[in-house]
Formats: sequence, C-alpha cells, structure tokens
Amino acid sequence: MSEGIEGIPQTAEQETKGTKEEKQALAAQEAAGVEQTGVSGHVHRTEHADTHFENPLRDARDRRLPKIAGPSGLVIFGVTGDLSRKKLMPAVYDLANRGLLPPGFSLVGFARRDWEDQDFARVVHDAVREHARTPFREEVWQQLAEGMRFIPGDFDDDTAFKQLRSAVEELDASRGTSGNYAFYLSVPPKFFPKVVQQLKKHKLASAPEGSWRRAVIEKPFGHDLRSAEELNAIVHDVFDPEQVFRIDHYLGKETVQNLLALRFANQMFEPIWNRSYVDHVQITMAEDIGIGGRAGYYDGIGAARDVIQNHLLQLMALTAMEEPAAFDAASLLTEKLKVLKAVRLPQDLGQGTVRGQYASAWQGGTKVRGYLEEDGIDQSSTTDTYAAVRLQVDNRRWAGVPFYLRTGKRLGRRVTEIAVVFQRAPHSPFDSTATEELGSNAIVIRVQPDEGMTVRFGSKVPGTSMEIRDVTMDFAYGESFTESSPEAYERLILDVLLGDANLFPRHQEVEESWKILDPIEQYWATHGRPAQYASGSWGPKEADEMLARDGRSWRRP
Repeated sequence: MSEGIEGIPQTAEQETKGTKEEKQALAAQEAAGVEQTGVSGHVHRTEHADTHFENPLRDARDRRLPKIAGPSGLVIFGVTGDLSRKKLMPAVYDLANRGLLPPGFSLVGFARRDWEDQDFARVVHDAVREHARTPFREEVWQQLAEGMRFIPGDFDDDTAFKQLRSAVEELDASRGTSGNYAFYLSVPPKFFPKVVQQLKKHKLASAPEGSWRRAVIEKPFGHDLRSAEELNAIVHDVFDPEQVFRIDHYLGKETVQNLLALRFANQMFEPIWNRSYVDHVQITMAEDIGIGGRAGYYDGIGAARDVIQNHLLQLMALTAMEEPAAFDAASLLTEKLKVLKAVRLPQDLGQGTVRGQYASAWQGGTKVRGYLEEDGIDQSSTTDTYAAVRLQVDNRRWAGVPFYLRTGKRLGRRVTEIAVVFQRAPHSPFDSTATEELGSNAIVIRVQPDEGMTVRFGSKVPGTSMEIRDVTMDFAYGESFTESSPEAYERLILDVLLGDANLFPRHQEVEESWKILDPIEQYWATHGRPAQYASGSWGPKEADEMLARDGRSWRRP
C-alpha cells in the first residue's frame, strides 16, 4: 500500500478527504432542503410538499440537537414600539446566534416611519446591542441584516401592503423563504381587525401550495367576552384557528413549562396534588413599578383584565389540570378547558374579590406618585391597579380547595410564583410549644425572577429540646444547569416558526377566561371605588381580610 501525507495510507487519506467533502456537501444540502438517499452521497432534491420542515440529517433519537426552524420569515407590524425593540428583535437575533434560524431567515418591519431598509437595520442593530441576551457576533448580524426589509405606511394604506407583498415575493426569490411567513401584530388591539383584513385583501394571508402563513396576536384579546368573540370571528375569517398564535409570554417561561414536568414526569408529587392533601393554592404576579407612560393603554383596562384574565388563569389551569393524553396542543387544550369550565366564582363577590389603586408613598427610597396622580389619569378613574379573587374548581380533584389569584403594581417587589400550600398533619405527637414556629408545608414554583422551585417543610432545630421550625430546599435553574434559560419570546417565536402550538392559548380558552372575569368586572363597575394601598406595600388591607375570613394569610414572596 502506497504512503500518503505524513505516513497516512493513500486510501485512508482519500477517505478522509471524501468524508470532509461529504460533510460539506451535506451541510449545503441541508440549508437548501436536499434529502439524502444513501451513504454514498447521491442525493435528490425534494419539494416541500408539507408545511413542516424536517432536518434530513437529524436522528430522532438524538436529544442533543434542538429543533431548528425551516425556511421562513417574520413580518412585524408596529415594529417601532417598545415590545418590538426590547423583546422581539433581540429575541430574533438570539435565535439566530444560537443557530436556530435558517440561513435565509428574513425580518420585515412595517410602521409609520419614513425609513429605508438600512435605517431599519440600524434600529434593529441598536436594539440588539442593548437588549440581546447572547453576545453580539458580527458574522451572525451580517447574515441576519441581509434579510431585513422595511415597509413604511399606515394600516389602511393599500400601497404599503402592495409593497409588503412585493417584498415577500422578492425575499422568496433572494433568501429562499419558500413562502413561509408569520405576521406578528405588535399593535394595539383596536388595529387587529384592520391588519388581518388588509392581509386578506392583498392575498398575504393565503400561502402558496406547500407553504404556510400564520398570525401572531398579542394580548389583550378583547376587553370582555363579547368583544373577544367578535375579534375571534374577524381573525378566523382570514386565518384558520390553527394558524392563529395568541401570545401569552408567561407560557414561554421555562419555569411554567417545568410545572408540567414537575407534575407529570415525577411520581412523588402527583399523589398529593389534590383536595386530600392541599389546603389552598396562591398564584401571585406582583410588579414594583407603576404604569409609567402607559396611561392611555392601562386606564380602563386595569390589573384584572391585563393579568388575571390571561396570565393567572393560564397558570391556574396548568396547576389544576389532569394529566394530558399526550404533550401536544390538542391534548393540553382539552385538559385546560376542563379546568376553566369548572371554575366557580364566590357567591358573594364583595367578600371574595378585592380591587385597589396604589397611593403615593415612599418606595425604594423614592417618593412615588399615586395612580390618580399619574400623567393622563382622570381623578375619577376607578381602574384597578391591584386585583385579588378567590376561585373554586368544582371537580373531584379540587372540590373545596380555594385558589387565590392576586396581581398588582407598586407592590413590595417584582415576583411571580405559584404556591401550593398543604394541610397540616392530622395529628401531632409534639407539644404545642415545639411546633409554634412551624407553618404549613408548601411547594412554591418561582416563575420570575430567580426561576426555580422551593419546598418548605418542618425540621428539628439542633439542640437538646424538641423544637420544629420551617426549612426550605431550593432548586434554581442557574445552579442546576449550565445553560441559561432563554427569554420567553425566543421560545415562542421559534414555536411559531415551527408551528408548535403547545404554549399558545386557543380561542376557546380566551373566551372561557372572559366568562370567569366578566361577572367580577360587572360587579366592580356598580359597587364603590377601588381600595387605596400604599406604594411599596403588598396591597390593600381588604385583601388580607379576605383571606383572614377563611383562616388563612397571604404568603410574603
């Protein structure tokens, strides 16, 4: 056998070169959508006959490889807003930086600005440098920037939508997006109907054969049941229900998804996850900031519509649902709907609900204004900045277990958590003095910040006497995993491009949630004014009294 370079047999050297060339060819084929037919390297090109892109080089048994979006583009309406600048555009860059977007991915902005494509690219660049989670890499940015386009215009501007269609067709040809586009409506809800009707009018909502089109809609989805049903009818006239992705960014958080893993991948929790052991459940979403410059949006909406109707009822449904038949969108929808349909309101809404407004006080060393003193707020406004409700789930698992939901602005600290509080032991052989500092066992899922979970239980204090006190065991994502959690919008945008609807509420859930909240809002509208609470506190005293009547108290997160 003849010798090759540095003593390597020539045949082996040829094999090494051949293997390298094969790998390079396969990488190029993957990017172009070519399917491998054998180990010899002979390939044939396949048309994308279905809407789901499959990586032909991926082995289904390999869990190390993340799902990567196929050829696609994203159109963002209202691209100049805060949500787009702080969340959406950085999330797109972070996905590209992690290698989860296709090489030809395209980003199109639509807004009322007299910008050229390069102006838009500069705005995206600045947003990425300021808000992206992953390090900035010039080569990733350059590849992403090549696929950026900007369309100036209003939502009723037919010329602008014609330009948008031309841009989509041009990107199909130059970037290989295969006609696959998601339209992200980062605009106030009043513009939803106009945008989707324009997409239909200019044939942007209907995909070419073998491609897909999807609509992404931000909350709030309506302001009551009737408006939500009307909006659903308008959107579904243009897009099929399975093409509509309603964003609830809380469902994109790792800890919320971990709630399902905690319950259904382990044996130790599920046997006690019921009325026989659970005393009550508290779900809290607290913010330490006021409304800022959002008076125009927030006044008339309020905390209950803004947070309870979507975020907290979704967290409640995930906490209370039965095990789904499979981890897919249809199965999750079935079980969450069962919970929402079983929710029962307090018989006396005056005793079982509380609303409040933050008042001027010192918070964090600074004197802050009350809600009625904020710019743009009418002195007679009855909009709630704090809301707490007690709900029941009338089914076999949860009968008699109250679920307390609360949310508010200008509270003690920014935190979102789900606390499952257990009943006390039915009998204690210890003296009462030994257990006077012992509280109730609890499992607390920390959604944000400090994502993780805490288990609280009693333990003997070291010493000669028998004294039992609460201790905690903590699980923190940052300590248990080397990879940091992606931002919620990263996961959700990727899921939209993949067509994975597991983490998106369907229109049935939206309507059931409004059926729960509407009677509360109607009661509040005719019964007095919101209670006042000092900024930096944990809400009005009426909320403490509501739990005290049940012999319970709020957790201090």
